[in-house]
Amino acid sequence: MLPRELLSLLTLLCAFRVSGSVVDEDDDYELMYVNLDNEIEGPAPATEEAASCDCQREHSKWDKLFIMLENSQMKENMMLQALDELPRLELQALRAELSQLATTLAGTVATVTSRVASQVEQALLRSRDQAEEARRLQESEQGKVLEHVLQLSHNVSARLGWLESAWRRRAEEQAQQTALQQDRQHGSTGDSPGLSSLWKELQQTRAELRVSQQWAAQHLLPAGCETAILFPMRSRKIFGSVHPTSGMTLSSFTACIWLKVTEALDKTIVFSYGTRFNPYEIQLYLSRASAVLAVGSAQHKLAAPNVVVPGKWLHLCGSWSSENGSASLWAQGELAASAWHVAGAHTIPDGGILQLGQEKNGCCVGGGFDEALAFSGKLTGFNLWDRVLSPAEVTAQSTGDTCGTRGNVVGWGVTEVLPYGGAQYVS
Repeated sequence: MLPRELLSLLTLLCAFRVSGSVVDEDDDYELMYVNLDNEIEGPAPATEEAASCDCQREHSKWDKLFIMLENSQMKENMMLQALDELPRLELQALRAELSQLATTLAGTVATVTSRVASQVEQALLRSRDQAEEARRLQESEQGKVLEHVLQLSHNVSARLGWLESAWRRRAEEQAQQTALQQDRQHGSTGDSPGLSSLWKELQQTRAELRVSQQWAAQHLLPAGCETAILFPMRSRKIFGSVHPTSGMTLSSFTACIWLKVTEALDKTIVFSYGTRFNPYEIQLYLSRASAVLAVGSAQHKLAAPNVVVPGKWLHLCGSWSSENGSASLWAQGELAASAWHVAGAHTIPDGGILQLGQEKNGCCVGGGFDEALAFSGKLTGFNLWDRVLSPAEVTAQSTGDTCGTRGNVVGWGVTEVLPYGGAQYVS
């Protein structure tokens, strides 16, 4: 765009050029003199008559010059106005193009973003499916390995049981043979020192059998149980989480478990079930040498005294019915205590937490665990039914294949039981 002063100068030059050509063509006019004050000197002013008829005569060359200057000035203004309006129009057109371009880019970016998000989501889904498939394969392999280990453990347990029974039969046969020989010698000779020798051998055999039984009680699991959960110490972090097979809304139940406690304090939890509002819905715990079953609250309980021996396997069963509040405790397949009106008309609600070796209560920050209530020792064969078992069924739980019969709410070896904080499965 040319500057305003340059346009004005060009316009004046054009006007003077036109005026020069007009002067050359009109020889009848005389050149006028322009003084320093820009005043044009010309002929003397005309008379009134001449002035009166001035409108009828033709324009002089100076009139034409001024007219041309006025026209050029108007044209200059028009050109400047056009030049001023031209950038504004171009700017508006440029703004419209930029707006259209921004709209197009926004649509393109949105489309690309949605496509990229869709591709990323599909990739994440594929990755998740692959991870899930890998996890399933790993769980399947782990399940196979665990099944193989359990089978081997079962075989070893069966072999140990067979060896133990064979050794006992052999010891009994040897004792009988020894007794027969001593009887024969005594009948034939009548020597009293033979009887004393036989008595010593019998005492020695009984001592060996007692040692063997103690070793088996300490190192072997109850018959038919392949695995147990070891609680190595009392700790508020060590427990077992049980996930029942069916709902826990119960109007009656029977719970059985094998346990070998290292030491029983005033309250040592074997298992507990509680909700957010009541942590004492079901509890089976030890109190020194007694076993205690609590239902509905800590006050509704039944105790069986003198049944707990630290370091020895103990089979406990507790049953309860809300119909008349009847409760029973069984130890080693025999009825140890019973009572009526224990939490009568109460119903165990669903939605609680079932745990082994701990009680979740409000003692600690966040409703955590109490170390003084923790169990230390071994637990196995935990089963829970939604009914009261008969005396014969309870007795069968403590003899024979004790872990072969499983409850319909919790079945040992079928229901998921997860150890935490250092608790672990042993065989």
